[in-house]
Amino acid sequence: MTAYMIVTAKIVDRDAFINGYGKAAAALVEQFGGKYVFRAPGGLLLEGGFGDNSSVVISEWPDKEAALRFWNSPEYADAKKLRDGLAECQVLLVEGQLSGV
Repeated sequence: MTAYMIVTAKIVDRDAFINGYGKAAAALVEQFGGKYVFRAPGGLLLEGGFGDNSSVVISEWPDKEAALRFWNSPEYADAKKLRDGLAECQVLLVEGQLSGV
């Protein structure tokens, strides 16, 4: 079943984040079989304690196992270090189907 990784990120230095972590992560998402389906800054928090003015990124994966291979890979562990001090992230992995598909 298709899986979606949903990331909410409070970014303190957008240029450094995108040019370092963002580029490295994008290459790995593709390498591990994922694809981005949504990327946008400036979220408006309607409920909860995390996310106001945050960026949201959703990637699609063939299945949960493919997403976890990416997430747990040594390559991604190295890439995640590039966001240290630049962003606070919340990450959720869910399985499902987009409505209307």
